[in-house]
Amino acid sequence: MRRWLLGALVGSLVSTVGGAGWLAYQHSYDLREERVEIGDLRGVLALPETGGRHGLVVFVHGDGPVDATHETFYRPIWEAFARAGYASLSWDKPGVNGAPGNWLHQTMADRVRETLDAVAWAKGRPEIDPERIGLWGASQAGWVLPAAARHPDVGFLIAVGPAVNWHQQGRFNLLAELRERGAPPEEVTAALARREATLDHLRRGSTFEEHRAAVGDADLTPDRWRFIRANHESDATADLARVEVPTLLVLGGRDVHVDVADTEAGYRRLVRRLEVRTYPDGTHGITRADRGEFATAAVALAAPRALFADGYLDDLRRFVAGLR
Repeated sequence: MRRWLLGALVGSLVSTVGGAGWLAYQHSYDLREERVEIGDLRGVLALPETGGRHGLVVFVHGDGPVDATHETFYRPIWEAFARAGYASLSWDKPGVNGAPGNWLHQTMADRVRETLDAVAWAKGRPEIDPERIGLWGASQAGWVLPAAARHPDVGFLIAVGPAVNWHQQGRFNLLAELRERGAPPEEVTAALARREATLDHLRRGSTFEEHRAAVGDADLTPDRWRFIRANHESDATADLARVEVPTLLVLGGRDVHVDVADTEAGYRRLVRRLEVRTYPDGTHGITRADRGEFATAAVALAAPRALFADGYLDDLRRFVAGLR
């Protein structure tokens, strides 16, 4: 309902000020998009409008039921890469948008394999230069990118808001969200106790029913519990220490999901060919944190390129343009 209301408001504004052409521009991109199939993956290959062979950025999603365009959120990023001569490749997560499978049944190793399958497929495309293929990944992709980078066909990484250790990230996120809404000390204590109880059930390999009976959590589903059980021991430290390719680490100063100071320290210690870009007012997704929920949704509808922190899209373009 809220998204419909925003759309109606923006439509009313356009009708009033005669800005239909401007709004159409905001939702058109200098890209040629093609729906593709890569085995069981259903995706989109977004190519620059110019001909010839292009480098490629393969997109690795964060958590959640994400479709190939991330509900159009990716398109301004694809356009930034296209302006540097790079195509972008992304796909619907299994079970999303009619794709076969269930993303909640995947391990991080499964996600690495599907990423490398996509890279191998792209090498056979005549529009793609196989010597210029790399990965862009957000959040949960932080446990996928470093492992995939060990493959010789992966030439660079762009990691946006990644964590290093699953448990550390979860504790930070819990406390940050409690702090954001001013939770009283007794609520914080209770939340941490529930978290410790959940960790104990994970260590013991409890079933969903055993965990729910002991801890509660009405929002947790059996599939989500299965996903957490399969992946909660994820830690990127060992894989990061073996990353040899140029890496851009992108961080938002207002990220409440990931401890960006801890992530930056780990990457600086472990990754040799590293460039770091931090956007002080950036959120976890490097959107601007100075807007409220309503204003952010309105900008997404009316001017999607303006969603992102100042300089982010230009920095992505410059990074890939400077690769040799």
